[in-house]
Amino acid sequence: MAEEEAGPGALSVREVQQLVRRKDELEAQIKACYAVLEGQKGVGMNEPLVDAEGYPRADIDVYQVRAARHNIICLQNDHKALMLQVEKALHQLHAREKEKQAKDEAEAQAEAMNQNQSLPQPFARVNAVTPGSPASISGLQVDDEIIEFGSVDTHNFQTLQNIATVVQHSEGKPLSVTVIRDGKKLHLGLTPKHWAGKGLLGCSILPLQR
Repeated sequence: MAEEEAGPGALSVREVQQLVRRKDELEAQIKACYAVLEGQKGVGMNEPLVDAEGYPRADIDVYQVRAARHNIICLQNDHKALMLQVEKALHQLHAREKEKQAKDEAEAQAEAMNQNQSLPQPFARVNAVTPGSPASISGLQVDDEIIEFGSVDTHNFQTLQNIATVVQHSEGKPLSVTVIRDGKKLHLGLTPKHWAGKGLLGCSILPLQR
């Protein structure tokens, strides 16, 4: 996994992972210290270490209990400070991730807009396609917008007669047809020929208003 770049004052993913590991280590040490207290007659953090007469209790290791209590206090303070660091770092990482996601979405949107702007203007639209026809076999679909039909394109198209002429002169020969479908440019190979239905294509094409 590529490591996130951290900005000034921000921690990287690896550094946050190190903080979390340190937190786990502190929690393990705190747990071990509490186990020491538990082993000393279950003495907690606040029970007295002297007997009724004010002498150190003989039933426990007073020095060990004091050391464990001191360590717990220090470790808990470290743990508290570390948790604040982890919380701040995770918040920064989340903010950076949101910022990166917004940037990626903006770039994708800009790319899509540029792509749409670079697409040629269609001059006709497929209104109907008969199943089993040459048009259907070529992959032509209803609502495909035509930008090239053989030698006819956006610049020289005048009427549907232009397409009819190309079709008549290309019977049995593959024609290059370029359409826009779902915002993307597609190239199809269409061979006009006699089939069971009417005409040489088996589709209906309508000119677009320009």
